[in-house]
Amino acid sequence: MTRTPSGRNGQSTRQIHLAAQLPGIHNVTVWSDPRSTSQISVDNFARLARTAERGRFDFFFLAEGLRLREHKGAIYELDVAGRPENLTMLAAVAAVTTHLGVAATVNATFNEPYEVARRLATLDHLSGGRAAWNVVTSHDAFTGANFRRGGFLAEADRYDRAAEFLATARELWDSWARRDLSADPVSGRFARAGAGAFAHHGRHFDIAGRFTTPRSPQGQPVIIQAGESEAGREFAASDAEVVFSKYHRLDEARAFYRDVKGRLARYGRAPEDLLIMPAASVVVADTDAEAAAYADEITRAQVSPQTAIAHLEAVWGRDLSAYDPDGPLPDVEPEPASQFLRGHSVFRTGRAATARRWRALAEERGLSIRELVIEVGGGQTFVGSPRTVADAVDHFVRSGGADGFVFAAHLTPGGLDDFVDRVVPLLQEKGVLRRDYTGPTLRHHLGLRPAPDTERRTGSTGESEHTSSTGRTGADENTSHDAAAAATATSTATGESS
Repeated sequence: MTRTPSGRNGQSTRQIHLAAQLPGIHNVTVWSDPRSTSQISVDNFARLARTAERGRFDFFFLAEGLRLREHKGAIYELDVAGRPENLTMLAAVAAVTTHLGVAATVNATFNEPYEVARRLATLDHLSGGRAAWNVVTSHDAFTGANFRRGGFLAEADRYDRAAEFLATARELWDSWARRDLSADPVSGRFARAGAGAFAHHGRHFDIAGRFTTPRSPQGQPVIIQAGESEAGREFAASDAEVVFSKYHRLDEARAFYRDVKGRLARYGRAPEDLLIMPAASVVVADTDAEAAAYADEITRAQVSPQTAIAHLEAVWGRDLSAYDPDGPLPDVEPEPASQFLRGHSVFRTGRAATARRWRALAEERGLSIRELVIEVGGGQTFVGSPRTVADAVDHFVRSGGADGFVFAAHLTPGGLDDFVDRVVPLLQEKGVLRRDYTGPTLRHHLGLRPAPDTERRTGSTGESEHTSSTGRTGADENTSHDAAAAATATSTATGESS
């Protein structure tokens, strides 16, 4: 966490960290709303980013979608769809902002370390030290078919590859020391001997050569992760610097926060070395009652009768169009191996188990299909007047549920305007949110330690000598997407990242 002086008593105040996400076409957005404009126009990305910077947010985050799922032969618009490549888009965002961090989701299953490390280092240079990398993987054959014959990697190989991928990228970034770039016109020497030399010999990557991009302002981009599994939590404790969480109920959020922070000491890390930021949505109006009514309107727009049935079909794996969305759940059982929703891969624990949980919840609370889909999606996180929302956000952080939040807008590009214009000033008044940026880099915004400018050990060939890391795994992209979307809408299908 970040602490700043609180004033006259000299004690420190816990600072809230904020990030903004533009989800693109997804179930968290109401893309059909007349006020919502293009989900791919660079102007809209730029506008939302400038709004976040005006609100003194830490960073602007983009998820990744590497496939289009199909539902009854059409694009399944309730999942990640129509999203542009985010490193390119974030380069444009960096050009129209000055302080706001830019966080890219990049898949560690279908890329190579050299190219990803080079592009992220370039983004860090371009932005003046504001880059972050959300590390994700993929487990479904539908996505894998876009990249390699045979579909996808087995689970153990995928996790092992992601761990080695991150370790290799770090070796590449560290192949340049800050002092290596001399650019001395007198001697005619651009860089010191051995600069950029590397050699990595591991199970998944056996590469050696020269890394072309000199050390970036941060040294290494901030590493972000999201994962609920035991392996994911261990990776967070060992290697991540920001963790996206899906927990927006305070009791669940506290338990996750304590568990992950409690693992840090095993890796020689302090609690402030890792920030936990749940996904969140916000609805602000003049009064609590008006905000509640508007939140209900948004949720029902996100879950129309048609989309409620589509969500249920994703679980049941069969055509349920004959069922009344305002009626009870179907009495038929799911099709476990169905390809009714092509490319859907979230139900790794089984459709039948998910259906049983949903039936029990519907029976316990007397919920219709549509009401159930709204319930499992979580609705809106913070709803109320500006004062109510500011107090709730502050209370959540002070109570040990989070270090901050990743806010996703339900409308593009103006969905966070009310929060920035009406809630942010109240948080600043409380002394829990910066009034201005005080440093140039994302690491500085987040209160993270600078990446050390490590010494390179050079052998007779001039190559930096690195050994294969046995680091832990990155987040599964489907879990990662849950973290950024679960709190903001009724997702029964996970996307590829977040």
